Amino acid sequence: MKMRGFGLAVVVAVAVSAGCATSPPSSFYTLTPMRALPDSGGPPATALGVGLGPVNFPQFLDRPQIVTRDAGNRLAIDEFHRWGGTIQDDFQRVWIENMSALLGTTSVFAFPNEVRYPLDFRVTADVLAFEGTSDGYAVLRARWIVLDHGTDQVLRVEETHYRRPLAEPKDEGALIAAMSETLGDFSRDVAVTLKQLPKPKPPAAEQPDDRDGSLRIP
Repeated sequence: MKMRGFGLAVVVAVAVSAGCATSPPSSFYTLTPMRALPDSGGPPATALGVGLGPVNFPQFLDRPQIVTRDAGNRLAIDEFHRWGGTIQDDFQRVWIENMSALLGTTSVFAFPNEVRYPLDFRVTADVLAFEGTSDGYAVLRARWIVLDHGTDQVLRVEETHYRRPLAEPKDEGALIAAMSETLGDFSRDVAVTLKQLPKPKPPAAEQPDDRDGSLRIP
């Protein structure tokens, strides 16, 4: 009886080991910035300081796993294909790189942060959709607001939608590449908007009052 019990335990252990051995390893992904733009040969006519953020994601997307949407309202959560960091941080990182290239400046920063750099504009974004679809597309839908950084005045409110086909259907690498392309499309629209807006005037400097030495704003 003892030998039979020992043999059963060995069989169970082998089965568990075999099950673990056949589990596929997880793959991790990051978004990629736009391809390098051709050098214009000189500095931009008007250098802008831009803060990007906060960037908000819905809870169903703010997770380690890659999310795709099946027909209707059903989501597919892939346990073996995951983001290398967080989707929120990766989105903002690549958005900053794209905007720096499109505006021709290194003065594009995540917001909020501790950088004490004079900014002209700030752009916030609510990402409403950023996922793959069952028919082989990557989609990005975002509502974004441009503000005068100095006064917090709202200058523009937009909601834009982007859609790119996957080079290889049902391939996670192709999905992330297509998602990166939609983020590039979004970055282009934001950059065009910022270039069209008049650059905000710097805030008036405080000056000492001639009579009592107190500060006054001209």
